[in-house]
Amino acid sequence: MGRSLVVKATCGADDPERVNQAFTVAAAAAAAGAEVSLWLTGEAAWFGTPGRAEAFHLDLATPLPDLRAAVLATGGAVTVCSQCAARRGITESDLVEGVTIAGAAVFAEQVLRDDVQALVY
Repeated sequence: MGRSLVVKATCGADDPERVNQAFTVAAAAAAAGAEVSLWLTGEAAWFGTPGRAEAFHLDLATPLPDLRAAVLATGGAVTVCSQCAARRGITESDLVEGVTIAGAAVFAEQVLRDDVQALVY
């Protein structure tokens, strides 16, 4: 397989264009056949829970639930940062199906593999 892509979204609805860009790049890479891991950190952690991505709107942008689903549909991963989840009271049972919680060790393992490109938004 070709290169993998790890995308970290560090903001939420407070910075709509930046978080939308993270989701859009992750979904586009997944559609192009890349192995994609989308990390939701900070306020982006809420987009791993039901209803939050659905309530997000940005003119002329593909809805976040569709982009998240595109990553998951191709076998990609969507992960909420464990510390970010804990600070917000988010548990595994609060997440959309297919989304998981993991910590910095897993993130570091992913970005340190050969042939991986990491992007932070």
